[in-house]
Amino acid sequence: MYSYQSRIRYSELDATGHLKIESLLDYFQDCTTFHSEDIGRGVDYLKAGHMVWVLTSWQVVVDRYPKLGERVTVATAPYDFKGFMGNRNFLMTDEQGNRLACANTIWSLIDTESGRPIKPTEEMIAPYTLEEKLDMEYAPRRIAIPSDVRQAEPVIIKPHHLDTNHHVNNGQYVRIALDCLGKECRIRQLRAEYKKQSYLNDVLTPYISSSEEGIHVIALKDKDDTVSCVVEITEQN
Repeated sequence: MYSYQSRIRYSELDATGHLKIESLLDYFQDCTTFHSEDIGRGVDYLKAGHMVWVLTSWQVVVDRYPKLGERVTVATAPYDFKGFMGNRNFLMTDEQGNRLACANTIWSLIDTESGRPIKPTEEMIAPYTLEEKLDMEYAPRRIAIPSDVRQAEPVIIKPHHLDTNHHVNNGQYVRIALDCLGKECRIRQLRAEYKKQSYLNDVLTPYISSSEEGIHVIALKDKDDTVSCVVEITEQN
């Protein structure tokens, strides 16, 4: 697996002094970006070809949240390309090699001029080495939205929500979903299904369902009542 080492920073902590879930997502996203940059298939390569890899699904499982100053290794590897889609695993381990968190992701390659999915060429994917899937319990890509939801306060998309593609960053959707819950959650599993891109000044309205088992589903809908993203949070016992 491609990997890099880092150290948990104060700016990445939650109120308990542990790594925030959205900071964990940032580590994983940075890892895939570093990987693609180092093999010559990064941002500039994609921009020149009018392409972008868009994340369509996260599944993140956390065994332990590291604390301030801990040294960690973050790793990633693709395990499948099929049509216009790619599948990639992520892993974070501590200094002893113990698993802290792992993830499965599904990506779609999009033509930025037409807005349509396109199949990567052999030349484009040749530098990537496919590896075996991580040993984890894989969840379905799609997340069902329960019928018993409550509406929360709408959120206006601001510049800090956006990334270099000028749409809402994957981790920002998660932060919006967490904020609308109105409470802190220690998350065992996070799933996110991305359905539609959101842009500056768009308004997203959260619809929330919570179960007694500690599972929360948050659907973020736009002004046309179309779902942009669905986030499912499973709390630790």
